[in-house]
Amino acid sequence: MDVREVLTPKERDRFIRFPWKIYRVDRNWVPPLILERRDFLNAQKNPFFEHAVAKLFMAYDEAGQELGRIAGIINYNHIRTHKEKTGFFGLFECVDDPDVAKSLLDAVAAFLRSDGMETMRGPENLSINDDLGLLIEGFDTPPMIMMPHNPPYYRRLIEENGFEKAMDLYAYYGEFKEGRIPQEVKRGAEISMRRHRFTIRSLRMNDFAADLERIHAVYNSAWEDNWGAVPMTDREFKHIAKDLKQVLDPDLCLIAEVDGEAVGFSLALPDFNQVLARLNGRLLPFGILKILYHKRKIGALRILTMGVIKKFRHRGIDSCFYYETYQRALKKGIWRGEMSWILENNVIMNRIVEGLGFKIYKRYRLYDLSLRSS
Repeated sequence: MDVREVLTPKERDRFIRFPWKIYRVDRNWVPPLILERRDFLNAQKNPFFEHAVAKLFMAYDEAGQELGRIAGIINYNHIRTHKEKTGFFGLFECVDDPDVAKSLLDAVAAFLRSDGMETMRGPENLSINDDLGLLIEGFDTPPMIMMPHNPPYYRRLIEENGFEKAMDLYAYYGEFKEGRIPQEVKRGAEISMRRHRFTIRSLRMNDFAADLERIHAVYNSAWEDNWGAVPMTDREFKHIAKDLKQVLDPDLCLIAEVDGEAVGFSLALPDFNQVLARLNGRLLPFGILKILYHKRKIGALRILTMGVIKKFRHRGIDSCFYYETYQRALKKGIWRGEMSWILENNVIMNRIVEGLGFKIYKRYRLYDLSLRSS
């Protein structure tokens, strides 16, 4: 076995395509778009690399066949924000072999130690603003858009190498056919809007740039106290927004305002994984046609982010976001969805989601490993 850093375009392409080997018999895996993965890992195109560095590693057998892959990541914005020398591993995929897993994790640990990191955390792919966490419960259904998936044995491979739980992330699932949204939720939303004088509106596509600035300000403010949160730079936020614009439904992107000031926002996306699952990573030659055809048949959504700046919390804005989202989704024929991810220690948010009738159906875990010498 040989673990080597990925250096050439050909090696990077093998790195990107390796998951097809791991998931060839997993019906719940959703292949990413190969073109998108190339851009994601391209330091010239992904603004994450303006404040971070990453090294990619692959493990090979004696015949040169791939056995596993991993990324080592140092996010200097995380270090500045949290004042901790924590580096990350991500994009981990591996055959069921503890020696291969150990070699890959050791390669990242050596890279992180070389830059003075004292803790190794992951998986993050590549940051907390991307998909992250190791799936440890809920393997029987496909992941929704921008959520990870992995085989059950990955947990064993990680934990056998001394990693310990840092934080769990919850994904909730719920179904609300017409008329089944709890009436107390509706009444609570109406009372909250009257009492606290806020309004909720859709994203304005004809004023997209200005609304994007409003949302970015709310995003960085609303999440600044969350565990592990790292504010996104302007270029990062615009880059992600540009990608999401391809699948965005403005009716499901909501902004809360008080006297014309944006104080909160919520984003739900149709579960585009239902389309990606049919493309096998390729847009050509018929991928675009498949997208146009199957996009109309998407039957679920994911609420992937919702936040209210601190000054305006505890006014029912979050509950109104959820109620309004599902009212609008029902009109589009979507009556089921996921709310994710939510930190296990976010007691208030977990209570709200459970009060709406949602249940935890997937659990993801972030791990830590001390890199300090004993």
